[in-house]
Amino acid sequence: MVRNPLTPEEHERGERLGRLLREARGGRSMAQVAAHAGISAETLRKIETGRAPTPAFFTVAALARALGLSMDELAGECVPAVV
Repeated sequence: MVRNPLTPEEHERGERLGRLLREARGGRSMAQVAAHAGISAETLRKIETGRAPTPAFFTVAALARALGLSMDELAGECVPAVV
């Protein structure tokens, strides 16, 4: 299966998600949060740095739960504002 290239908007959305997760992680280590979410620290690193701009829904849901964020909160922060 060939994956279509991501649009600039999708890359930007991934970067916003990564920033939000990094901020929510605060002083906790990547390893701690990743273990709590049931994912690898490498996966979390890729998401936080924007190298994985379109993570799976269940990965985002697990991270939201581990960080005490709501999915509505994440979606609201990651969708660009309509002008």
